[in-house]
Amino acid sequence: MASALKSLSEYTKKKNIDISGKKFAIVVSEYNPKITESLHGAVVETLLNEGAKEENIYREDVPGAFELTFGAQLMAQIEEVDAVICLGCVIQGETKHFDFICDAVAHGVTNVSLKYNKPVVFGLLTPNTEQQAFDRAGGKHGNKGVEAAVAAIKMLGFNQ
Repeated sequence: MASALKSLSEYTKKKNIDISGKKFAIVVSEYNPKITESLHGAVVETLLNEGAKEENIYREDVPGAFELTFGAQLMAQIEEVDAVICLGCVIQGETKHFDFICDAVAHGVTNVSLKYNKPVVFGLLTPNTEQQAFDRAGGKHGNKGVEAAVAAIKMLGFNQ
C-alpha cells in the first residue's frame, strides 16, 4: 500500500520475539538532522516499547547518507550486535546526485546484511520534497523510524 494511504507507525506484533537480550546499533546520518533525529527517536522509542534495554541500544553518527553503509559495516562486524538500523534522508534535487546516493546506500546496506548474516535495515527516506520527508518522520504518515525498528525485530525473529 502506498505510504500516502497509510501511517508508517502502525504495525502488527505478530511474530515479534523477545528482544530484551538483543543489541541494536543505529547508524544515523547527520545530514537533514531535523528529519534524522525524529527517525532516531522513533526507533529508540519503538525498541524500548518492544522490550529492548536502553543499554543495548547503540548510536553512531556518520556525516551523510553515503557513509551509512560503512558505518553499518563497522557496527555489523561487532559480534555482540544483533541488528543494525541505518537512518538518513536524501531529498530529490536538480541533479542525479540523489539517484547515485540512494542506489549506493540500498546496495551497500543489502551487501552488509548478507556479508554479516544479520539484519541491516534500510531506514533511508528518499522523498521528492522536504515536506514529504517531514510527513514520514513524525508527520501525517507516522514515522518511518517505527517501521525500521519493527523490521529489525521481525528479521531477528525470522525462521524461529
